[in-house]
Amino acid sequence: MEPSCTIVDLLRHGEPQGGPKFRGSLDDPLSELGWQQMRKAIQREDQWDVILSSPLQRCRAFADAIAAERRLPLSVEDGMREVGFGEWEGKTSAEVAESYGDHLKRFWSDPLANTPPGGEALGILHQRVTACWNNLLQEHQGKKVLLVCHGGIIRVLLAEVLGIPLERSFSGFAVPFACRSRIRVDRSEHGTFHALLSHRPLPEHE
Repeated sequence: MEPSCTIVDLLRHGEPQGGPKFRGSLDDPLSELGWQQMRKAIQREDQWDVILSSPLQRCRAFADAIAAERRLPLSVEDGMREVGFGEWEGKTSAEVAESYGDHLKRFWSDPLANTPPGGEALGILHQRVTACWNNLLQEHQGKKVLLVCHGGIIRVLLAEVLGIPLERSFSGFAVPFACRSRIRVDRSEHGTFHALLSHRPLPEHE
């Protein structure tokens, strides 16, 4: 096997219109602040070979803009859409807590065993995200990739890379708006090795 090194920058979308709430499959656009956050998260000297994006417009619009500016190919990955929150979508944390009691607290403690009513089970999310991730690494082996996606997706991927139990993936680390994480994947005759090189919120979140 020819050795290769793939770099993937994971970028969470910025603040959407409508403020903090459970969105999941809701397709709210970025707010003006959200656009500013995402612009701050990337640098002029950043170099990528390809941009990938969730199909939801809070990711896709920014990915489209950067791909056009830098004349890079863009691929929309349905497998990287956000986890579905079912009946919680469109509600704030306070509204969910009021309507569903301690279910929200139990979800953050162990999302694997406490799926929101009508939502996507974490095990199913894990299957689709890791399948998409493996395809990404195969197709773009040896490249530098920007993946614009969601907090739930990034948590699953970081848990996979770091070997964190899936039930701890939503409480093990914070992924604020426009947070950026860099993963390095080395492939050689000795196997495939993943490493988290950085996990960087914007300065106001530090």
